[in-house]
Amino acid sequence: MRLVHSSALAVATVLLVSPFLGAQVQDTARAVTGGGISVPGWTGKVDPKEESAGQTLKDAKLAQEGGALHVTTGPAVTYWNPANKAAGNYTVTATFKEAKYMSLNDHPHPYGIVIGGNDMGTAQQSYLYCAAYGNGNFIVRGFGPEPFQMNGRRGEANAAVSKAVGPGEPVTQEIAVSVKGDKVECAINGTVVGSYDKAAVVTAGKLKSTDGIYGIRFAHNTDATVTGLTVTKN
Repeated sequence: MRLVHSSALAVATVLLVSPFLGAQVQDTARAVTGGGISVPGWTGKVDPKEESAGQTLKDAKLAQEGGALHVTTGPAVTYWNPANKAAGNYTVTATFKEAKYMSLNDHPHPYGIVIGGNDMGTAQQSYLYCAAYGNGNFIVRGFGPEPFQMNGRRGEANAAVSKAVGPGEPVTQEIAVSVKGDKVECAINGTVVGSYDKAAVVTAGKLKSTDGIYGIRFAHNTDATVTGLTVTKN
């Protein structure tokens, strides 16, 4: 009986910490020293799971460094400036650089662009995001206000998504999310990696509209900079 119990315990531990198995990795979001938002006009909201654990915006950090926004998490968080709004047909673009891949974790975590933000900062907020990992994967998900997925539970791989050489090495992703007629698209490094019918995105339990606030989103325990956050009309 002891051997069986020990083996079961060992398997449970591996499933918890291994980034290479199919199980979901449940690492804990760590609080960032000196956290909070120091960029004028910007605000944010941590994910409900982290909020329920008592974490706040002070446990993550958004700072201005020259022409870049520097984000360090902490809890998973979405940041935005309420003045940044887009409507109709448009593309929101930004470049994300993880100077030291996986510097705050032992497996990849994503970061990317948010569009279609409505009721932001409330329990009823809705938005869509496309985010890249430094291992060549990407995800398209959102809140409506409950979480929803557009390309599966763990996202998918695409050759257009940059891969870091290894932990501690730099990796850069240019991410663009577009609304074009009846389509919503995500492009990474100039290649469309995901295209979705607008009717499948703006529907019950998902977006209220593709018109709304745009911003950035980071998973927990991640450190990267954002430059060139802009919107253009299509």
